[in-house]
Amino acid sequence: MTDHEYHQLAEALMLTIEEQIDDCGADLDYESASGILEIIFADKSKIIINKQAPLHQVWVATKFNGHHFELRDDKWIDNRSGAEFWQFMSDAATRQAGQTIEWQHD
Repeated sequence: MTDHEYHQLAEALMLTIEEQIDDCGADLDYESASGILEIIFADKSKIIINKQAPLHQVWVATKFNGHHFELRDDKWIDNRSGAEFWQFMSDAATRQAGQTIEWQHD
């Protein structure tokens, strides 16, 4: 994967979440700048998604732990647990919000 391809894919990942925050039914907000997306929950806790361009990874920090995702066969996979990004994000956001949140993706 080239650097350009990585940036396109990582930005699309973050944009997909940004576009769904208002419609997810939970009390969420977000801030986005310089390759970092912060999802802010009602209790002021955050999930932070951070592009790691030199490694072609996307890092996710929740209130419970951190994960490093890399693209494998068109899916972002956690290199430690093997979790798929979208399922992980739905589970992590649900846990942190205390209500069901499901991120939709193509």
